[in-house]
Parts: sequence; C-alpha cells; structure tokens
Amino acid sequence: MTRTALPTGSSEAPAPAPGPDRRGAAGGQARRIRRGLRRRAGRGRRRLQTSLRRGTARALHAWRSSLQVRIGAITMVVAGTVVIIVSLVLFSQIRDQLLSVKEEAAIDQAQSGVAYAQTQLPAIAPGDAASVRSTLDRTVTALLQRGGAAGDFEVVMVHRVGDIERPAYSRRAVLDALPAALRADVASGGQSRKYHAVPDLSGEPQATLLIGAAVPSDADGAQQVELYYAFPLEQEAESLSLIRSTVVISGIALTLFVVGIGVLVTRLVVDPVRRAAGTAQRLAEGQLEERMVVRGEDDLARLATSFNAMADSLQRQITQLEGLSQLQQRFTSDVSHELRTPLTTVQMAAEILHEARGDFPAHVARSAELLRAELDRFERLLTDLLEISRYDAGAAELDSEPADLGALVARVVDGMAALAERHDSQLLVSRPDEAVIAEVDARRVERILRNLVGNAIEHGAGRPIEITLAANRTAAAVTVRDQGVGLSSADAQHVFDRFWRADPSRVRTVGGSGLGLSISLEDARLHGGWLQVWGQQGAGAQFRLTLPLTAGGELTSSPLPLRPAFIRRPGTPV
Repeated sequence: MTRTALPTGSSEAPAPAPGPDRRGAAGGQARRIRRGLRRRAGRGRRRLQTSLRRGTARALHAWRSSLQVRIGAITMVVAGTVVIIVSLVLFSQIRDQLLSVKEEAAIDQAQSGVAYAQTQLPAIAPGDAASVRSTLDRTVTALLQRGGAAGDFEVVMVHRVGDIERPAYSRRAVLDALPAALRADVASGGQSRKYHAVPDLSGEPQATLLIGAAVPSDADGAQQVELYYAFPLEQEAESLSLIRSTVVISGIALTLFVVGIGVLVTRLVVDPVRRAAGTAQRLAEGQLEERMVVRGEDDLARLATSFNAMADSLQRQITQLEGLSQLQQRFTSDVSHELRTPLTTVQMAAEILHEARGDFPAHVARSAELLRAELDRFERLLTDLLEISRYDAGAAELDSEPADLGALVARVVDGMAALAERHDSQLLVSRPDEAVIAEVDARRVERILRNLVGNAIEHGAGRPIEITLAANRTAAAVTVRDQGVGLSSADAQHVFDRFWRADPSRVRTVGGSGLGLSISLEDARLHGGWLQVWGQQGAGAQFRLTLPLTAGGELTSSPLPLRPAFIRRPGTPV
C-alpha cells in the first residue's frame, strides 16, 4: 500500500464529518426559534385580551354613564327583533306563495302532458323495442315543445314491461336523480310531487320540483308508462334571493331609522337635563349667579323655570346665611376682644381677695374662692372664643416642628391624672416602644388630646379610659376610648358642632365651654389630619386623631381603626 503525504501548507484538507456537536447546535437553534415563536404568540394573545378588556370596560362605562347610549341600544335591540320577526314571517309567506303558484302551474302542465302521452301509447307495438323507443322519444320531444306557464322543465318517460325498463329523457341526469320514493308512488299508479336536488348542466345540485304520474293505458296491464317532469327552481331561487336582500337591507335601514329617531328624541330630552346638571354643579361650586336658559313653554321650559326659581331662593338664603355668619363671627370677635381688658382687671381684684381670704369670715372666704374659679372658667371660655374667631377669620397659623407624640401623650395623661382620679377613672396608655416623631404644632396637638381625654373622663362613667398611639410610614394616630354612655348615630353627626351638648340637662364637671371639640377639629384640619368619632349607646365612644408625619403630607389611611375591636355590650361589667 502506497501512502502519499500532503505538502505542508496545502489548502486541501478532508471535510469534517457532521458530528453530534453540529446536530446539537442545530437542535438548540430550533428550540430557540420555537421559544421565540411561542413568546410572540403569547404577547399577541395578551395584547388581544388587553384590547378586549379595554373595549369591554369602555362599553360598560358608556352604558352606565350615558342615558342616550342606553336608550339607543335598547331601541336597536327592540327594533331589530321586531324587524327580524316581521321579515321572517313576510319572507316565509312570499316563499310559500311563489312555490304554491309554481306547483299549481307544474301540476296543470303535468296533467296536460299525461293526456297527450296517453294519445301516443297506441303507437307502441308490444315487444318491439325500436317501436317503444321511437314512440317515447317522439313523445318527449313533443312535450318539450309544448311548454307551459311553469317555466323551464325537463321530461323523462319510462316504459316498463315486467322488470324491463326502457327510458326516454331530455337529460340523463334527471333520470338518475329521481328519488326512489317518487318512483314507487308513480309505479303504484298515482301522481306525486317532491322537491329534490338535481344536477344542472354544470353538475351543481339545484333545487328542483319533480312531478311524476302514471300514464293510463288501454293495454292488458303488461306494460306501464311513467311520465316525470322536472321544473328547476332557479328563477324562484333568484327571486327569493332578491327578496331576501331587499328585506335585509330594508330591515337594517328601518332599524337604523328607528334608532336614529330614538336617539334624536332622547337627545332632545337629555340635553336640557345635562344643562341642568351642569348648572347645578356650578351652583354647588359657589357660582350662585348661574341660571338655565328658558326656551318655549313646554315641560322642559317649566323645568328650567322651576330650577331658576329654586336657584334664586337658594342664592337669597345662602347670602342671608353668609351675612348672618359674618355678623356672628364679627360679634364674637369684637365681644371677645372687648371683654379681655375688663376681665384682666377683675381677675387682678379677685386674686387679691383670694390671697386675703384667710382674714375674711368663712362665707366671705368661700365667695372669694368661687369668684376666682368662675373667673378662670370665664377666661377659658374667652380664650376659646378668640381661637374660634381666628379660625373664622382665616388667621390661624401652624407652627410645625418635629415632636415626639409619645411624649405629648404622656404629658397630657400626667396633666389629666388628677381629674381622672376625681372621677374614679383609670387612664390606660398603649404606645410603641420606639419614638413616634411627627412635624406638628405641639401646642395644638396637646390641646386636641387634652380635649379628647377630658371629654372621655367626663362621659366615661368611672370606667377605664384607653389611649392608644400607633404609626406607619406616613401617618400617626391616637385613639381615646371610653366605656361610658356612648353616642347615637345622630349625636355623632353633631358632636363637633359649636356649643352642642348631647344632654343639655347634664352638669359639666370639666368646665368646658362647648367649643373644645370644635376647636380640636379645626386644629386637626389645620394639620391636614382627621378627627373622627365612633359611638354606640351603652357601649362608649372612641375618638381617633390621625396626623401626617410630615408637614403638608396627604393622608390615605390611618394606622388605627376607628371602630374598636372589642365592644362592651350594655350591662356587661367591666
């Protein structure tokens, strides 16, 4: 064996055989292509589903928000249903009438053909096939030439002697298409008709009316002749198709016409309502001079007139109330400022008398103590009135700085401990271990908490008062819960009103002016916070103060629930 070595550097080298590496690479590429196709198909399905959901959502929104859309859709459904039912009934009657006329003409022509064929039967020589065929062909040709009112037709004649049949026809396909049931009816000596599909000249099945009849013979019955007419229903089908198209187009046009009328009528009614709604919205926004335009003397004009009269009455009443409110605010502010100076003088005199009460008789000393106490109460009332006046005038300012709410709660609890002890109440405080720092006006927040705790002590019936502090990432909340007489739903709506008292006969023991909760609500609003109340008669009440941790922050939720988790049933011991 001779071996030949390739020279060094030669470009000729054996081609590498396809190995498992190439097959693996090709398989991996195919898998990547399949995965890419599946991902694209999945994205396409998701986009289609998203589009369908958006379209459905828009349609539902239009259905809910637009009276005109609802009436138009309902009118379309009702009108479309009526048009479809009427169209079906009308089309069915027209079709039955066309076929009935066709059948009557076809039967008359078949009977005439039977009579003519009967005159030709004597020319048939029994047993002579040529005579039979020539007579049948001649008869078929003559029947084709006779014509009739039924339109185009084909003719088939069958001569039968025993089991031997000799047919004659104008077209072979008609003979092959004759149904066995029709042949059997005619073979029994009767006349029958059927609708059947017969191939046309192009071989396509076509609806055809077949009429068959036995031709009476004077022979001894050894021979029998059957005559068949085939009437294509092409013209009737074209007429019905034209009628169907006309009915469909007319139905659609009628439906759209009715829907257009419904939408137009609805618009004539809805547009004034929309204008009234827009005017009412502008009135609610404070544009008290807004009025509706009155056109005509119909019901809508009377609606606009009544609406304008109502707006005039509201404007007059609101203007009067604003004037009274401004007068009341100015009176409160003026009286509060005017009383400040004489009150200071009287307090100085009362303080001297109070300090010298040891030198007075017992009843005079007691009078000096009462004088000082009532003057202190009067000063608190005057202070509250001045504070309310600042809120009414829009002069209240917030002095925010970081403060530890836990320390504020502790300071309020320490200050109210003596009052709670006098009412045999226990103050229970729950707060997180870590400090809760918020940018607030500490003086105002402390005043809110002092009012809430004092109110709870006064209404707590000597039961424990629960004070809870909690915070989340954006807000802090303090709840004050008492187990006293509670509040009804009607009382809860008025608890923040000025000078409102749930029980006017009840004697105030805290010395409040009836303005504490009103001022507390204004303080909370000034911080951008919430002050809310929950109450149930016999189960106590709970106030919740929620404040943003940063000044100017917006609240979306509260760290503490407004409704307590545990509610004591009336009569249950604590």
